[in-house]
Amino acid sequence: STGSSGINAEYGGWVGECFLCQRPSNKGLNSTNTISPVCLDSNKIGSETVIVKSGRRICGAGGALADTPLNQDKTYFEIKVQASGIWGVGVASRDVCLDKPPLGSCANSWLLRHDGTCWHANEPISTLSIVPSEGDIIGVTFDHVQLQFYVNGKLADGCVASNLHTLVYPCFYVDDGAIIDVNFEKFYYEPPQGYSCIMKEQDML
Repeated sequence: STGSSGINAEYGGWVGECFLCQRPSNKGLNSTNTISPVCLDSNKIGSETVIVKSGRRICGAGGALADTPLNQDKTYFEIKVQASGIWGVGVASRDVCLDKPPLGSCANSWLLRHDGTCWHANEPISTLSIVPSEGDIIGVTFDHVQLQFYVNGKLADGCVASNLHTLVYPCFYVDDGAIIDVNFEKFYYEPPQGYSCIMKEQDML
């Protein structure tokens, strides 16, 4: 259960707690320069990955990257586990292989898997204190030093990757009937202090 506190707002076909990321104003810019929201990159997905809902739902069998790297000092994003199965969320570099879930088997990916274990370089590096399940909201924070996970707004101790000095993107995968929705702007849970939604380079100018 994601709880009933907070602001109720409709997002992507369901009603949940919604915290809108405040982006810099585009006032004064020509309308043709409007910045598109962050979403899954349809050009960077596995061969059997299916992306729907305007780049915000992943299903099928395989992985996907977001279309924007994590350049900011502190970023936050979420997923909702819409259907259980094999799934994962975390970060990876642009050259990660997205065809063969579960991910986390190579040196350029750090992924939380559905069973609560965190994988990097084909090894489990830690285990969450809270194991996620269908319907849960998984929050992800990244500050270039640590990668941490939250389950329904609570920090899940035990799953931290440290000293990630390479350029990475939000990374997701599904298999065995799993469906996850990604959330880059309207959040069910307020980001931890100092963290904000992912911004594209134009936003950061």
